[in-house]
Parts: sequence; structure tokens; C-alpha cells
Amino acid sequence: MKILNSFLKTLGLLTAVISGLLFSSTVANAFTVGVAFPTQNDTRWYTEGFMLNNKLKAAGFNTELFFAGDLDNGLQLKQLTRMINSNVDVLVIASIDGFSLVDTLKPAQDKKIPIISYDRLIMNTDAPTYYASVDSEMIGELQGKYIVDQLQPGSGSVKQIEIFTGSPDDNNARIFYEGAMKKLGGFIDLGYITVKSGEVKQEDTAIQNWSPDLANKRMNDLLDKVGYGPNGERLDAILVPSDAIADGIIFALKKRGYTADNMPKITGCDSTPAALERIQKGEQGMTIYKSNELCDTVVQMVKDISQGKPVDVNDNFTYDNGFKIMDSVLCKPELVDYSNVDIVKNY
Repeated sequence: MKILNSFLKTLGLLTAVISGLLFSSTVANAFTVGVAFPTQNDTRWYTEGFMLNNKLKAAGFNTELFFAGDLDNGLQLKQLTRMINSNVDVLVIASIDGFSLVDTLKPAQDKKIPIISYDRLIMNTDAPTYYASVDSEMIGELQGKYIVDQLQPGSGSVKQIEIFTGSPDDNNARIFYEGAMKKLGGFIDLGYITVKSGEVKQEDTAIQNWSPDLANKRMNDLLDKVGYGPNGERLDAILVPSDAIADGIIFALKKRGYTADNMPKITGCDSTPAALERIQKGEQGMTIYKSNELCDTVVQMVKDISQGKPVDVNDNFTYDNGFKIMDSVLCKPELVDYSNVDIVKNY
């Protein structure tokens, strides 16, 4: 089954890329959008990549859609070079390593190709024209607030949590963490919430590439280090920035005997099918839904660019990529828990 799914994903990927190139070659002077996404092996990126691609095509644009294998940064850089050399009219980039694109995007700047940095901020360069994302700080705040609401720190015994953060080469990881700590940090400082591992800083809790396997390993290490378990040390909640990381954490917990009845409150983001199913089963507390609105937002941005209109940005002061403050279009995140998971599954 895994081989079949992999084959179908590969076939779908090839179809998207080939159809985009063929369409571009048969429609004279059509506006072409190059889309670079980090991987087809993550449910969120695979689903969202094709969602965006199909919405762009439905709006009348040619597309070239590329996924970069299994988070292969070198491959993504080659894909970007290919699209720049083929003179696409706009680039939409969800980067693997936001710090590595400076040299690769210089030719795009020379050709004055507008670039939309999609969800993950491209760093240390003037190349990106716009940043499109869901409000990352608000996502972190929603995750932190969820834990506070569930645990009610300051009432009863001290609450015990652990913290996971995203990939250190993704600026979103920092912003998620900062947003969450706005809600949790004060309770930690007061001693109402404790992190028994002592691992609180972002650099101590980061999961490279948002990897479920690395999250699984770190969770197992924490279980051994602290002695958490259904019949051991109590673990009330885990701050988790993404559903992919939650995949690995929950797998580890279930292997150690945790069930829906005694599972810590676990946050997430991206509303993957697996996460929505876990929420229904009581194995994950919440996630964040964002993909549909974000895709629609990017399609509108491309429409404005293609017509020579200014993009309607709603933030030009928050996101600093190390070179400039980005003109940004931010969507509002939607919290998903047991109360509304059925609605989101039908989107």
C-alpha cells in the first residue's frame, strides 16, 4: 500500500509539472506562475501544493509546480533556477531553508520577477516581494492559550508540560514559539507550570525539518529522562507547533501505554487528516486550519500582480527577514478541536 501511495503521489507530481509546462507552451503570452513546495512526502505540503496549483489554473494561469523530494534543499534550488531560466512571471516559494536562497534568487531579481514567500519567510535578501502566511504569532498564541485554558495553572497542583519547537532554519518556528510563550511564559516564571526536563529554550526544543522521526526520538528521550508515563511521572500537556511533529510524539506516547483516556493535552497546526482523526479519538487536543484561505489569498495576490495592481497588504511592520520588513498578507488562523473537527473535515 505504501508503494502504491508513493507511486500515485509521484504520478500526480509528474502530471502537475508536465501539464503546467504543456499548458504554458500552448497558450501564447499566458501568465505563468512557478510554484516551489518543500516536499510531497508530507500530507500538508502535498495536499496544499495541488490545492494552490489547481486554484491558480482555475483562475486562468499557467503553472509549473515542483516538490523538492524529501526536503532536498539542493533540489529545490535547482528547481527555482529552472523556473527562473524559463522566465516564469511570478514565483511562489515555500522554502526548505529560508536562509539559503540569496544567490539562487539573484537572477530573479535581475529579471524583476515578483516573488511571493509562501508561509515560510525567505531570509536575508531583498528578493521576496511579498510574504503570504497565516499569522504565525497568533498561531503560537492560540496553542499556548489552549494549554492554559485546559490546565488552569494556578489552581491545584503545579502543571507539568514539555515543549517542542519547529525547524531552526524556518523563521516560523521562532514566531510560533514566541507567540506561545506570551501565554505560557508568565505561568512558568511564577512556578505554576514547570518543564521538568529543563528544556525550555527554542534551541533546546527544536526539531530539524519538522521531522516526525526526530520528534519521536526526542519524546522517547524525555520519557526516559524524566520518567513520564501512565503509571509514572505526570505529564499534563505538550506544546507542539505542527501536526507532523505531533505524529512522532503521539506514536511514542502510545507505545509507552498512553491512550485517549490519559493522553497529555497536545497542540498542533495544519489540520492534516491524521491530526483531525486523532482529535476525534481524543489523542490530540487541537490543531490549526489554514490552507484553503491561504491558497485563495495567494491566488488573489497573483491576480493583482498579473494586472499590474498593488497587492492589498495588511501588515508591513511585523516580519523582518533580516534585510527588510516584509509587505505581508496575513490570514487569520482557525482553532480546531473536538467541538468543530467534523466541520473542518468537510471543507
